[in-house]
Amino acid sequence: MRTLGVYLAELLEAYGVDTVFGIPGVHTVELYRGLPLTRIRHVTPRHEQGAGFMADGYARVTGKPGVCLLITGPGLTNAATAMAQAYADSIPMLVITGVNAVGRMGSGRGWLHELKDQQAFAEQVSASSTTILTREDLDDAVAHAFALFATERPRPVHIEIPTNIMRLEIDAAIKPMRRPLPSPRAPNPNQIAEAASLLSNAKTPILLVGGGAINAAQSIRTLAERLDAPVVMTVNGRGALSADHPLALPFNPSMRPLRDAMAEADVTLAIGTEFGPTDYDWYEDGGFQIPGRLIRIDLDEAQAGRGVDASLKIIADARLSVEALCDYVTQSRSSSGAARAAEVRRRVDLEEVTPIYRAGLALLDCVKETLPHAIIAGDSTQPTYAGSVGYAPDSPRRFFGSMTGFGTLGYALPAAIGARVGVDHPVVAVIGDGGLQFTIAELGSAVEERVPVIILVWNNQGYGEIKNFMIAREIQPQGVDIGAPDLCAIARGYGVHAERLEAFKELPRLLREAAARQGPTLIDIDEARLMARL
Repeated sequence: MRTLGVYLAELLEAYGVDTVFGIPGVHTVELYRGLPLTRIRHVTPRHEQGAGFMADGYARVTGKPGVCLLITGPGLTNAATAMAQAYADSIPMLVITGVNAVGRMGSGRGWLHELKDQQAFAEQVSASSTTILTREDLDDAVAHAFALFATERPRPVHIEIPTNIMRLEIDAAIKPMRRPLPSPRAPNPNQIAEAASLLSNAKTPILLVGGGAINAAQSIRTLAERLDAPVVMTVNGRGALSADHPLALPFNPSMRPLRDAMAEADVTLAIGTEFGPTDYDWYEDGGFQIPGRLIRIDLDEAQAGRGVDASLKIIADARLSVEALCDYVTQSRSSSGAARAAEVRRRVDLEEVTPIYRAGLALLDCVKETLPHAIIAGDSTQPTYAGSVGYAPDSPRRFFGSMTGFGTLGYALPAAIGARVGVDHPVVAVIGDGGLQFTIAELGSAVEERVPVIILVWNNQGYGEIKNFMIAREIQPQGVDIGAPDLCAIARGYGVHAERLEAFKELPRLLREAAARQGPTLIDIDEARLMARL
């Protein structure tokens, strides 16, 4: 006989889980009984929010679900921000928590970690929340989660297990089995034929690529070249075309040069993009529109009906849909795609890249040039705002962050740790001094796990972006000049190698040295000093 907690660890391993992020507590120790019996790695953050962000970063770079193991009540509520960030960006995350024992849940008597309705709370930041009462419930819930990740819009899935059910005895003869995953949803052939006809006859086609399309990158390139169509990539779609491709437009589509290009298109193909305002109406001026014919490819039927009305909606997997279009589409009548893209790039550089953005892009480009396979995880800070305007990674899953969508602070450090746990490439967190102080304790996690993550701190002694926002609206700045402690001293206190950047020309050397270390490195970058010398 063995417990349901042991069975859970075996079941996760059967589904290919190799890492879980969590902090044990008295309500979850039974879930930890089985972990040493598996090959699953456990990573301990310093806060449950860090666990969620680590799982998010892990999922973004590996394409596999990030898994969290959290305590009842505050474990879940602490992780709710991370779940909401993953929900906003369609990131697969499996969050497994305890819940009070059957008979105590929602009783109102004040049991340890008791919430009025934990499942209802979790449902606000997840695709679904399930309470486990039997082994069969657990089998079904885990199978449902992995089926959703494989075939639907991937978002966090929550499973809660009552503390007394964790100790439920399971017959040793019952082996956990991974159920076959359903196939991704294939497109309707008639709709593909209709879309192919529209695209093949277009004179000025354009492609809009979001995060739902990153698994279709190879086919998107083939389709774009066949159509001679520029490809606009949102932050989550960056890398679908490499930076040097003549049709690549890795820019925020809210900018005027991009809006003009979209307005001039007679046919627009939108692939895996929700048309969210943080991508398409960044300045909240309501000026985004697509006057030509719009074709939308999206897994989420409800989302495909939001935002911009489409002439044709293809509710299907992006990769399967683009591959099918490649089979149908003939050489386009367009012969101006590369020229149109070049003109957009020229205008963006001339009209949109401010001095602060130019400095941020110089920072990100230096990372890419110095560490060609590096992955950048960004926070809500000036360099990553610049990155959302115009940073171009060379392949998918190499640039992501919290600067759009839900837009939390403190994301980049734990997300970068999770990403570095998942892949054997340099991972760089770009974060402001204000944002870093949200999750600075995760430096200890990186040291303990010997994760060689590189942290670039954009230091302006407070919340610089919000201060500028206040000034622009003639509001006397308050609550933004918080100052910054000696971040290098704090980092060294955790055992992190830390240095201050004295001159921009030193950054490549510091990056190379950091990439060669066995543990984390923090580089403190003074915004004012850098801006004065660039």
